[in-house]
Amino acid sequence: MKEKEEKKLLTGNEAIARGAYEAGVRVATAYPGTPSTEILENISKYPEIYSQWSVNEKVALEVASGSSIAGARTLAAMKHVGLNVAADPFMTMSYTGVTGGLVLISADDPQLHSSQNEQDNRFYARFARVPMLEPSDSQEAKDFVGRALEISERFDTPVILRTTTRISHSRSPVSISDREIIPLKKYEKNCQKYVMIPAYGRIRHRVVLERWKKLIRFSDESSLNKVYGGSLKNTGIITSGVVFQYAKEVFSNVPILKLGMTAPLPEKLIRDFAQDKKTVIVIEELEPYIEEQLAGMGLKARIIGKEFFPLYGELNPLILEKLYDEMMDNGLSEGPGQSIIKDNGPEGKGPGETIKKIQKELPLRPPVLCAGCPHRPVFHILKKLKLKVMGDIGCYTLSVLPPLNSLDSCLCMGAGIGQALGMEKADPGFKGKIVSVIGDSTFFHSGITPLIDNIYNKGTGIIIILDNRITAMTGHQVHPGIGITLMGEETVAINPEDIARAAGIKDVEVVDPYDMESFEKTVKKHLGRETLSVIVARQRCVLLDRKKDRKTEVYIDQEKCEKCGLCLKFGCPAIEYKDGSYTINQLQCSGCGVCVEICRKNAIVCRESL
Repeated sequence: MKEKEEKKLLTGNEAIARGAYEAGVRVATAYPGTPSTEILENISKYPEIYSQWSVNEKVALEVASGSSIAGARTLAAMKHVGLNVAADPFMTMSYTGVTGGLVLISADDPQLHSSQNEQDNRFYARFARVPMLEPSDSQEAKDFVGRALEISERFDTPVILRTTTRISHSRSPVSISDREIIPLKKYEKNCQKYVMIPAYGRIRHRVVLERWKKLIRFSDESSLNKVYGGSLKNTGIITSGVVFQYAKEVFSNVPILKLGMTAPLPEKLIRDFAQDKKTVIVIEELEPYIEEQLAGMGLKARIIGKEFFPLYGELNPLILEKLYDEMMDNGLSEGPGQSIIKDNGPEGKGPGETIKKIQKELPLRPPVLCAGCPHRPVFHILKKLKLKVMGDIGCYTLSVLPPLNSLDSCLCMGAGIGQALGMEKADPGFKGKIVSVIGDSTFFHSGITPLIDNIYNKGTGIIIILDNRITAMTGHQVHPGIGITLMGEETVAINPEDIARAAGIKDVEVVDPYDMESFEKTVKKHLGRETLSVIVARQRCVLLDRKKDRKTEVYIDQEKCEKCGLCLKFGCPAIEYKDGSYTINQLQCSGCGVCVEICRKNAIVCRESL
């Protein structure tokens, strides 16, 4: 007798982890990156799945490829820009195919909640001719993992499961099932399939093209794509992902073709849906990925989309309501006496009214380094020395904002080290005036190769490694410098300074950034040298110790304070100006005592906690 169905309220990321467990995944790999991070964190809770943080997304996908070749169902997860790093193995994996099913999670970030761009990774699927699924809620996020693995094994291909931030982090009910036991597929040596020398690659490319034709037919027949009926006849909507939820909320009586499989598109299904319609509205975030393909199908219906919907940012019910009104003003209607009717909900209030109310009530919260963050004194000193600072991706990127204003660039992970070398080679006048900064996790991700390039090509200046002993920006994930794996096992701890010395850098120092005087002296000492230097600024992320009892208390002596405001320029959120006085908020203060060095009148005092 079947047990009663269990339901849980899960985020999309938690649901994907559960889907991996239920679908028999044996190996899961990733590099942490918002909005995908929690996938592996949750998978690691299932002992049946071997899970690991890799040093970057390229390595994660290469490990996943090996697991698949060995016959195991496998998952690799990364954020959208992570797929740029993994693009090299990914593009050729389309040729080699799989043994055990392989699903690649690409978590896109419209609106740039935590990213340097909002690229649309749907184009990667078309580029590589790899199938792609897009869930619209947590239930589908879970279910689509299993469907993706089935497609992967049936068609001998990796499969992209694309999410966006709203899917990754929103919660909805999910039905939970037991784990499916999937035996390992037997590995058989097949050089023509897995060794991509040109002769074999030419053969496999033709296999990819034939596979794509089969996938188009599969997409047409698949239950992943569904039509939701509506009372209107001449107008229809085509959409996918989380935008489907907004569309059905606003355009309640309009027929909707919801695409769960967006690569390849179901061409026959789309033609059948559009044949009796005068207008088809394509609602999608970012690029006109679906719209452009529809335009090439020669449909009789008028195709509209990006002339009304923006090419940037997220959509939501409020935006759809506004664009609905704009479309009406431009003559988009069903005919005499008819129009697309939006659901105005109870008492005539549209779905966007709740959003408007919440937006008015939410307080502003600008991004800022935490109180006691060990990165703050580093950038305070670099600003004081008026250095050009070539940056990187991490918490420390916030040093670009007032009052620190000390970052000159942030391109991608690892880029700052190469940029510093490029500036110096372009203009020797920059020698002694440039430093690059990179975090410890980012150093392992993609900082080692530019460090080697820098010393090999006789770069000078300073590489500052901000070692706070964790991958802090994405929520404190371990990395090779910690000595602990994702699954909690002890392993070798690798120190960045040892790698620097092994690469041939002679001037390597480890300093405590909380000791600003010593840090400043160290930077000055290395600035004028004709060889490359590495400074490791090592101090644990303050949030790692937030639960520990504070040993010190920092306060401002009001009798000594001259109200010059210099302490505010340090940018610590614990230092406040209220009612004409400068004070330290004890609830926020970590007790690091660094601000004591800021005040020229010794008005900031550090004492032992009572």
